[in-house]
Amino acid sequence: MTTTRPPAGEGPDPWAAERCALLDALRAQRAHVLAALDGLPEQALRRPVLPSGWTCLGLVQHLALDVERFWFRAVVAGEDVDLAEGDGAWRVPTGTPAAAVLDAYRAEAARSDAVVAATPLDAPPARWPADVFPGLPRRGLRATVLHVLTETACHAGHLDAARELLDGHQHLVLT
Repeated sequence: MTTTRPPAGEGPDPWAAERCALLDALRAQRAHVLAALDGLPEQALRRPVLPSGWTCLGLVQHLALDVERFWFRAVVAGEDVDLAEGDGAWRVPTGTPAAAVLDAYRAEAARSDAVVAATPLDAPPARWPADVFPGLPRRGLRATVLHVLTETACHAGHLDAARELLDGHQHLVLT
């Protein structure tokens, strides 16, 4: 039996507990990303520590543009937003202050939360990026939140390792 559930905001949210759990987990990983970088000077945020050449600041900008903006605003909500081409999100222009990149990440996360709050968890995407990811099966909001949560957690771990290489600080040590 198929049931039709009201969109978020129209009557009781049948996914309220699940939506809350998903957003709480995603917010915790976003906070981890920012906490892993707390106190690093601007120069360190811009210094690559791995042969691939990415920087901590570039990774945060990637999360803002290629992850939060792309998956929630462009795909789920179908917004016409500016997206980086190729690996452009990973490249932070020299004149861009670190605080601007971190604030942009916070702002994209807040916009993403609004999309998640306004969309039924089983809603199909408003626009599917078949041109970007040919063959990737369409997924609804629930699976998209889980994807973003996983990618954010993975990158939070990358930032933990980069931070330790940059200044020896260990963000989460369970000893």
